[in-house]
Amino acid sequence: MSETTSGGAPGTSLVDLSGLRVFVGGPIQYALGHDSFHPPLRDTIQAIVTAVTEAGATVFSAHVVERFGRDTPHFSPEDVSARDLDWMRRCDVFVPVLPADDGGGVMRTDGTHIEMGWASALGRPIVMVTPLPVPAGASHLLRGLPSVADVGGVDLAELRRDGPGELLLRLGKVGRDAVVTP
Repeated sequence: MSETTSGGAPGTSLVDLSGLRVFVGGPIQYALGHDSFHPPLRDTIQAIVTAVTEAGATVFSAHVVERFGRDTPHFSPEDVSARDLDWMRRCDVFVPVLPADDGGGVMRTDGTHIEMGWASALGRPIVMVTPLPVPAGASHLLRGLPSVADVGGVDLAELRRDGPGELLLRLGKVGRDAVVTP
């Protein structure tokens, strides 16, 4: 399992996420093109994983473990389900990255939506990285989730433009109240 930690790096020193366990999720299957992973999504997830790790948190990421889809065929559905549920049980905060699709909703990501259900059921805070407001074409359950779970958001366009600073600040606030004891 890929669990990434680091001592910190320039640009993240103002936010200390030491001790926090962050599960970063998002599309894999539907982000794979003919010859590569969706480049803007890959760049965004890599930036988030790097920044959160450099701020001292432990990061759980199927994107890292599966090398952005290159190694996905080496994992059985049972392995992925068991691994991701274990990560959800162990994490303090779930960060799903949900980019817009061409139809006015969010990119299809069945697994991430299941993980959001797990996070809600387990009482884990969710900090979505997605266009804000959540696209009108997104499902009712996704748009209504904040009414039944601890859900916040960081605007995807702002994160891509300004970097992950706002996400790190949000994780610092949300995470300190949510640290789960093993």
